[in-house]
Amino acid sequence: MATLPPSPFDRDRRNRRTVLTMAGVGLSMLALGFASVPLYRIFCEQTGFGGTTMRADANVQVQEAAGHTMSIRFDSNVQPGMPWQFYPEHRTDTVTVGRKDMAIFIAKNMSDKPVTGTASFNVTPSQAGAYFTKIQCFCFTEQTLQPGQEVRMPVLYFVDPKILDDADNKDTQQITLSYTFYPVEPGKKAS
Repeated sequence: MATLPPSPFDRDRRNRRTVLTMAGVGLSMLALGFASVPLYRIFCEQTGFGGTTMRADANVQVQEAAGHTMSIRFDSNVQPGMPWQFYPEHRTDTVTVGRKDMAIFIAKNMSDKPVTGTASFNVTPSQAGAYFTKIQCFCFTEQTLQPGQEVRMPVLYFVDPKILDDADNKDTQQITLSYTFYPVEPGKKAS
């Protein structure tokens, strides 16, 4: 029994269906591309992945792990071309695990114009990010400094005692909290 070749009508219908399917796949990939950055940020914030720190409310209750201390090292950077001096008041601090502590960073606008900046941050070793919790931080909002203005910016934080039970952090003796300030163009939101 011989088969008949597909009619032009059938071929056009299949071509149209293929084009629509491929357009749908392309649009889905484009939407996923736009959604990936906020979805990745949410994932990192919830899990501490990649050295992202946790965030807690000011009235969080934490049980101190008496006798367990950890060294916290503070690192500061500015994007090249940003006219700020930015540095921690103290480069290191020894904290009791579970006790709230505060670090102060100092920023000074060295230019003759107001400059707005936003800080990105991370923690190393990256597996410690899930246990480093910030309560208050200048990195939560944009900072605008007037010409020549110098400010002291606090970071209120604690190291969650659960870090002591984590096999991946059993050898962690020091956590580095690192910030980099980037300029924000007027009228644009930081991502």
